[in-house]
Amino acid sequence: MNQYVYKKFIRQYKATIGADFVTKELHIDDKLVTLQIWDTAGQERFHSLGAAFYRGADCCVLVYDVNVLRSFETLQNWHEEFLKQQADPADTEAFPFILLGNKIDIDGGNSRAVSEKRAQEWCAAKGNISYFETSAKEDYNVDEAFLCVANIGLTHEHEQDIFPCSYFKGISETVSEAEQRGGCAC
Repeated sequence: MNQYVYKKFIRQYKATIGADFVTKELHIDDKLVTLQIWDTAGQERFHSLGAAFYRGADCCVLVYDVNVLRSFETLQNWHEEFLKQQADPADTEAFPFILLGNKIDIDGGNSRAVSEKRAQEWCAAKGNISYFETSAKEDYNVDEAFLCVANIGLTHEHEQDIFPCSYFKGISETVSEAEQRGGCAC
């Protein structure tokens, strides 16, 4: 996030507490788009906060370290948790994801634990999720990955009803009740 938005790489690792949030504006097809990028904490104790941050998302970016097999192996759990417990999108089959294999700059690739082929196979099994190999430190493929996120998010936003009919139904019922009492529904 910091590399993409601020063009800075921060060497000191600080675990996310709750969530981190940044925005970035960009132009896509002569349209001003504002990305709201949330980095949620990975620690178990913060998982209950996820639903509040994920609700209304237009795309989910999963990130793993190509040098740490365990980070790749937990992708399935993160994917399922996002769909079934946290975001609860209307159509779990069509919800867009993107996968980033980060830290490809480390050790010239010699300490790599997950091959690009293995990651691409995982993406294919999940409905052809877009995949990028990145280096936040070297600013490699970061802009390209987030541009893809923006395009996927825009496509998803246009394909989905932003507010389901049941949401409007609940509002109109509340307004009608308030109008009957001669007051405001706020």
